[in-house]
Amino acid sequence: MSAPQTAGTAWRRRMVARVADEKHRTATALELFFDLCFVVAVAQTAAAFEEELAAGHVGSGVLGYALVFFAIWWAWMNFTWFASAYDTDDIPYRLLTVVQIGGALVMSAGTAAALQDGDYTVITWGYVVMRLAMVSQWLRAARSDPERRRSCLRYAAGILVVQTGWLAHLVVPGGLRLPAHAVLALAELAVPVWAERAANTTWHPRHIAERFGLFTLIVLGESITAAAGAVRAALDTDATFGDIATLVLGGTLTVCALWWLYFAQNASRRLGGFTTATLWGYGHYAVFACAAAVGAGLAVNVAQATGHGHLTAYGAAAAYTVPVAGFVLSVWLLHRTAAGHPTAPDVVHALAVAAILAATFAPAPVLVTGAVCALLVAATCVPRERGGVRAAA
Repeated sequence: MSAPQTAGTAWRRRMVARVADEKHRTATALELFFDLCFVVAVAQTAAAFEEELAAGHVGSGVLGYALVFFAIWWAWMNFTWFASAYDTDDIPYRLLTVVQIGGALVMSAGTAAALQDGDYTVITWGYVVMRLAMVSQWLRAARSDPERRRSCLRYAAGILVVQTGWLAHLVVPGGLRLPAHAVLALAELAVPVWAERAANTTWHPRHIAERFGLFTLIVLGESITAAAGAVRAALDTDATFGDIATLVLGGTLTVCALWWLYFAQNASRRLGGFTTATLWGYGHYAVFACAAAVGAGLAVNVAQATGHGHLTAYGAAAAYTVPVAGFVLSVWLLHRTAAGHPTAPDVVHALAVAAILAATFAPAPVLVTGAVCALLVAATCVPRERGGVRAAA
């Protein structure tokens, strides 16, 4: 674990900017605990999304999932970026982080109502609690870091104004809520861009890459848990393992391949500037959302195979193939953008995405999708890693 490079006692340290090239910087125990609590909200959202898809509410389910997941992703990412620059690990910092964790748990309690009934009251209050805690953190950083005070104050002011908008959003007439939501989301995305123009915060590239990788790992693990629960539920009824064997095999192949594809690149070497890092962070909305949706899609297909689904065969297949294709596409584009130039296997990735989407119409879409993902790993990752081993030797 890394120790904060700040003076003071464990009770209260000066929140000065951490060194961007600090040696041996890794995720702290508090950050890992934060992730585990946050994934509760991810799991609840994915479960509610699965229920909406299984009930045949595709349009409203996808829209609700996208809106709710934005709040989860954005609150998590803002904490992560702030911690990379200003983590003091003292008592005030820990207490404010606990407040954010509490907000995440409130959000998780409101995800079902948001997706199923369009009631965003609980999830909005949980989100605002988390964001107001971040305002306190930025104000503390502004007091201790004169060099970046303007940037910190911009963060605090921008977040505070947008949170006022989110609370006002609760009383907006129904027909105007979606446009208002879009405006507020764009405002959230604009705050870091505006704030960093005053002075760049000292985030740590290796630490950021590790934090995003760890959360991707946890979300993929949550997808496996959701899928395992669906399989167990099916076997508890009149289904046999033979009825869902291709789903289990295909799902296992897919998740393992997605893990391999994500971690095949050295992201920290490419996060050298604010523009690249912004694209990296913002692009992970699709990575996280698709990773969580894979488990929901597999659960929908298990329900369909055992006669408990309400979608068409193609609809159930698309619930799985679309998020898998989205994950592959997002990871490919993120690394391609970070590299700054096209890479040789571009055409292979493009063909793989097309093949995954085409698997929607295959007789065994989940198994075909898993096979395509495994072939993509074999075609792109394995040769690169073998080359790295030879170079190291």
